[in-house]
Amino acid sequence: MAAVSSSLTQWAIQVRRHLHENPELSGQEYETAALVKTHLLQMGIELIDCTAPSVVGLLKGGDGSLTRTVALRADMDALPIMEEGDKPYISKKPGITHACGHDGHTAVLLTAAKQLSTIKQELPVNVLLLFQSSEEAFPSGAEQLIRDGVVDRADAIFGIHLWQGLPKGKIGLHHGAMMASADEFVITIEGKGGHGSMPHQTIDPIYIASHLIQALQSIVSRQVNPLQPAVISVGKVEAGTTYNILPSRAILNGTVRTMNQEVRDSIYGKMQRVSEGICAGFGARCTLEYSWGNPPLVNDKEMSAYAQAVVSETFGAETYTDVEPVMGGEDFASYLVIKPGAFLFVGMAGDKSAWPHHHPRFDINEDVLPDAIALMTNLIRMFP
Repeated sequence: MAAVSSSLTQWAIQVRRHLHENPELSGQEYETAALVKTHLLQMGIELIDCTAPSVVGLLKGGDGSLTRTVALRADMDALPIMEEGDKPYISKKPGITHACGHDGHTAVLLTAAKQLSTIKQELPVNVLLLFQSSEEAFPSGAEQLIRDGVVDRADAIFGIHLWQGLPKGKIGLHHGAMMASADEFVITIEGKGGHGSMPHQTIDPIYIASHLIQALQSIVSRQVNPLQPAVISVGKVEAGTTYNILPSRAILNGTVRTMNQEVRDSIYGKMQRVSEGICAGFGARCTLEYSWGNPPLVNDKEMSAYAQAVVSETFGAETYTDVEPVMGGEDFASYLVIKPGAFLFVGMAGDKSAWPHHHPRFDINEDVLPDAIALMTNLIRMFP
């Protein structure tokens, strides 16, 4: 059903490789947006006003009088990573590369739009095409499109991720919470500096930080239900200028990941109490700055069941798999807070996709592009 021709596949590969060679960081995807707009207009698809550099298109199905609309979303941004390897389409912009597959997502949605535009009279719904900026940043492009009001047009929404953690030939999702919230924190410890040989005259923020890093883990191990996934990770520590001076300040920077909004809400207060308690015990002061990022990605029960049915009917029941939830974040979650929908992983692991996401040598497996295009096409064609 909705087979993807070899010519359309080659077009998708051509578009994807052009995007890979010309990556743009979050909020800077203006060349990518221009390319997307050009192709959408050539397809006869209406452009909807939104905050640049995101691009939104509307393909009216049937006779043009349909009242229901289904949104499909692709992210467009690249990462600040120096690409490694010798592929012929390697990034032309040093220090920037598509190391997560968003070039593939954009090419897949453009190609699905191209296919859908040729059969628009047969479609049971209108199609809202969201080419979204800034998935890798916060505030996210999803939040901006929601504020723009364009997502209000949709009755349901679907998205995909070409996924290195799933074998090629498998497509799946998790019914319910599938990806984690992604929050950031900064804890600043204010002590009293001094000579490294006389620590008794100081309030050593580095020593306090070592206690605090361990104590933060007690929140997950002793204050969160073990049946509820949660992660607190300190990824950056800043303190000191040289070996024999104890500084007056230490800064911890990290992330909190949860699958449940109630757990997420509670962790902030627990972190504040633990931080203030540990620091006060040593005579220091601290401040906790907490940035609320993407919420947990929770697939809608009915829409995820529908997406599973589409995968099984399109590719065979053996293609579908129930994937394990991952603690990575994804701003598609914001759409699912306000609209029913589902997010799917398209597996691509194998020889052609051996490196993990965000690795300098990451690359997608272009062999899976036809399946991804067919999936997005059929999510529209088969909508009940």
